[in-house]
Amino acid sequence: MARQMTAPLVVVNKSTVPVGTGDWVADIIREHQPKPIPFAVVSCPEFLREGSAISDFMNPARTVLGSLDREAAEKVAQLHLPLRAPIVLTDLRTAEMIKYASNAFLATKISFINEIANICESLGADVKEVAVGMGYDKRIGTMFLDAGLGYGGSCFPKDVKALAYMAAEKGGHPQLLHAVMDINDDRRHMAIERITEMLGDVKGKVIGLLGLSFKPNTDDMRDAPSVEIANALMASGAQVRATDPVAMEVASQALPKVEMCNDVYTMAQGCDALMVITEWNEFKQIDWTLIRGLMRQPVIFDGRNIYDPAVMQQMGFTYRAMGRGYNNGKSNGH
Repeated sequence: MARQMTAPLVVVNKSTVPVGTGDWVADIIREHQPKPIPFAVVSCPEFLREGSAISDFMNPARTVLGSLDREAAEKVAQLHLPLRAPIVLTDLRTAEMIKYASNAFLATKISFINEIANICESLGADVKEVAVGMGYDKRIGTMFLDAGLGYGGSCFPKDVKALAYMAAEKGGHPQLLHAVMDINDDRRHMAIERITEMLGDVKGKVIGLLGLSFKPNTDDMRDAPSVEIANALMASGAQVRATDPVAMEVASQALPKVEMCNDVYTMAQGCDALMVITEWNEFKQIDWTLIRGLMRQPVIFDGRNIYDPAVMQQMGFTYRAMGRGYNNGKSNGH
């Protein structure tokens, strides 16, 4: 691009990049220009969620624009005016930092509610009700307060790790970010511990996974909890099956030894336990009476808290979820 420049240019970076990348891009352009031509670099980080990218683009909560050239930033701002969202004009590095700080905060919120879930379970409280009560506080809000198996995907794991690394490179001690990552990793290990407790031993058992992608409405398997959970189960001698509305083709590459099933009912046949890994809407409409008759043992571990514990227990399932304050129908310690 720099070698082809014939007129002043505004370069807009939409990617999530390490803080300071905009300055680096400017240096590269200057270094490769045949002759000095004025230009400006503007950082405009995207805040798009997988599965709803078009809607997020057309209805942004805000547009962030950072540049060392205010006039260039204002020109890019004009392009975003039809979206009718608040526009934040700032410097280049601050714009890049806003994206990392935003994702790190959301990841922190997820790890926080998962930490609360652990405490709820030990004290006999229900984390879903706790989250509802917390969410009414406008300072907290309801989003990202779903206890479960933690975050995955391409953004949160990468961005939290990158932010912690950048802080450490400058001599900082990002203790909170490391705690966020540790808590998230622990969720997957905890799932293995729970299903092992429920079955006594997973060796020789047939375990079905409901969901493979890291979240619903995508086939993205990057850092999906299902991969670590499935591999750990198989390493312990379990036979693992799985079903997912859209991710099985992609998942089969990461999990070639997992038996992929076209539907929940085929998967459940002869299973000793089912584990809810992804909260797909399709899994909320299951005929559990039929499932109960298909399974060898009626054991359900709900890693996403999508079912009513009382209903599942009344239907004859040994059911356990995350932070619901009970163990096989009895509150802990009560």
